[in-house]
Amino acid sequence: MGRENFPGVQGGGSLILAWQVRNKKVLVIGGGEVAAGRILNLLNADARVTVISPRAGLNPEVAHRIAHNQVEYHDRKFEPSDLDDPNITMVLTAIDDSEASSQIWKLCKEKRIAANIADVPPECDFYFGSVHRDGPLQIMVSTNGNGPKMANIVRRRIAASLPENIGEAIKKVGVLRKKLRGVAPAEEEGPKRMKWMSKVCVQWSLEDLCDMEEVDMDALLRSYAPDQVPSLTQVRLGEEPGLWQFDGSFGWSCVV
Repeated sequence: MGRENFPGVQGGGSLILAWQVRNKKVLVIGGGEVAAGRILNLLNADARVTVISPRAGLNPEVAHRIAHNQVEYHDRKFEPSDLDDPNITMVLTAIDDSEASSQIWKLCKEKRIAANIADVPPECDFYFGSVHRDGPLQIMVSTNGNGPKMANIVRRRIAASLPENIGEAIKKVGVLRKKLRGVAPAEEEGPKRMKWMSKVCVQWSLEDLCDMEEVDMDALLRSYAPDQVPSLTQVRLGEEPGLWQFDGSFGWSCVV
């Protein structure tokens, strides 16, 4: 057999996932600056957040979340019985007491609850990376606990290189995908739907996708059946599928 050209294995990484915590209960122990960032991330993901911290240790942002009933709050220190709730999906600690943090970690392990102990990478089932958010677009940079500040620097550099309207373009692609499922709902259409949507994303510019309106989407979807992708200009000119075709290059060849 010939030499296989497969990717090499690079051990030591983390499996980066988008953890869906919508309507799931998450326990945050601590109320300082680090806890504030964790809580915001959780609320952005529509989690049900419970905060345990003496009121004297609350940072202004956490106090604001509590005052506006954005989180459930218990004005006290953590107690082992807090982990008895079977609905707890994960536990995040952000307290200065390293001994207490390690004890919480051990209790979580006993109960098989995923936990993140701030600033103690060996006692983390998962890490929080530095996240760039633009509407539906989320980009996370992780250093596997080695350098949170470096993750922030890299994330800012990536974000600065992105077009300002990319979030809006992604929203409209999401709407187009939903409309396409209405046009071709059959399960066997799945591969064709994916391939056609990929061609739209590749052949249309980001600016075109951002400018696209619902009337353009409806007109574009008429080209799905013949498996063609017109330009935005052709869509707006009202050209019917069959009057043009893509010739495989970066330009368009018209057929009369």
